[in-house]
Amino acid sequence: MTQSIATDFPATRTAALERLSRFVPHAGADYARMRNHDFGAGGHRHVSTLSPYLRHRLLTEAEVLEAVLGRHSPQAAEKFVQEVYWRSYWKGWLEQRPAVWEMYRSGLTAALDQVQTQSGLRRAWADACGGQTGIDAFDHWAQELRQRGYLHNHARMWFASIWIFTLRLPWELGADFFMRHLLDGDPASNTLGWRWVAGLQTRGKTYLARPDNIETYTGGRFRPKGLATVAIPLDGPEAPRIALPSVGQVDRDLPTALLLHDDDLSPGYLCDQVPAPLGTSFLSTVTERSPLHVAPHLESFVSDAMVDVATRWKDRLGELSPPKQQVEALALWAHETGARQIVTPYAPVGPNARALDALERHLTHDGIRLVRLRRAHDSAAWPHATHGFFKFKDKIPALLGALKGIGPV
Repeated sequence: MTQSIATDFPATRTAALERLSRFVPHAGADYARMRNHDFGAGGHRHVSTLSPYLRHRLLTEAEVLEAVLGRHSPQAAEKFVQEVYWRSYWKGWLEQRPAVWEMYRSGLTAALDQVQTQSGLRRAWADACGGQTGIDAFDHWAQELRQRGYLHNHARMWFASIWIFTLRLPWELGADFFMRHLLDGDPASNTLGWRWVAGLQTRGKTYLARPDNIETYTGGRFRPKGLATVAIPLDGPEAPRIALPSVGQVDRDLPTALLLHDDDLSPGYLCDQVPAPLGTSFLSTVTERSPLHVAPHLESFVSDAMVDVATRWKDRLGELSPPKQQVEALALWAHETGARQIVTPYAPVGPNARALDALERHLTHDGIRLVRLRRAHDSAAWPHATHGFFKFKDKIPALLGALKGIGPV
């Protein structure tokens, strides 16, 4: 891990709580006024920069919301509260349309095949990823992402728009570039965000990066030339909506072990259900976020975060087993613990969910249950992610009203 990334985002809960504490006073009017301004690496003080911690749930959404609403009214903190719920909305929407993730992965495979056979596309893609397009703002963001593992949300939108409409590169390659480098790279937020820019998510509605807008919100640092002046929506198939999967239930009479993964590294709610586990292991799928090599800082962040949670919770996790990337190794571990039940956080659509599906097939063959526990926050929010965010937004007051005091996480 580079020094800059390690300094910017230490992968510990302590660092996450310190960052939350610093941000809370600014989550009201300050955030609403300045949240769209991108002042570059080292200047992201007008946004929370909590996303890497929320993505891996070293902090939970409920904790962040309660901390902010302990200082500000829901009206004063409305913009920030909505940003927290965007994450929940995207996840709930994709949970009900998992075919969208599979279409993205298939499209990415096809685009990577084209990269191998079309030299012009290969050069344009390499230049975009390397920040060598000649578009100063775009090149700066590409290099900032590679070096820091983070981009301001407004910069992400500009970047995606330029990638799709100016450089005319396949959107899946851009989404994959983000997934290979973003510390907060998330299957739902990333995939659906790129689809929204492209006009696939909200049909016919695209996002066009404009030089004057970039100049205004980067404090005059950039006013790129040669950008596309129109953004014609891309086309693609619709995805069927399915019912949300049912919530797992723990059988308290069975000998049980815990399995943690990088979608949720706050095991308190598991320990409440399983107070004396036989042991705990970790599933690591960070290298599966892309068919290409992911940035070393992603692997380091996830590894360090798993060490952090194991250290903090060692007295309640039973015998600890090192992280495993292979489902077969996890199945063997489960068998060797003597457990008849493995309890794990619910994994939304993405690499962990796919790995858990495969693990469940192995465990079922051995007569071992796999129980995926879903957080109350997700179970409350996800069913409302049926249409656009503005319809979902109407449910936020009721969701906030249902927040209760939280115990250990």
